[in-house]
Amino acid sequence: MFVGALEFDLLLGDVRSLKQKRSVVRPVLAELRKRFDVAVAEAGHLDLHRRALIGVAAVAADSEHVRDVLDECERFMVGRPELELLSAHRRLLGPHD
Repeated sequence: MFVGALEFDLLLGDVRSLKQKRSVVRPVLAELRKRFDVAVAEAGHLDLHRRALIGVAAVAADSEHVRDVLDECERFMVGRPELELLSAHRRLLGPHD
């Protein structure tokens, strides 16, 4: 079993409140879940209205599949016009970790 984790540090566009932030972040989280069948959550910068830290996790029997899923998630995030990807950090854990 392999577990992959991906952390996105994001700068949001024209967002002026935490309520507006939720209206931007929630659909992105839902689309990641639906499209890529991953676990996803807003995991940081909760009190900042123009920043978001989103965590994505995937589990599979082989590492190549986990890498492919995380690559697709990263491409999806880069393609979102309302978000600016500041950084993406990835971890892969295997059976010997």
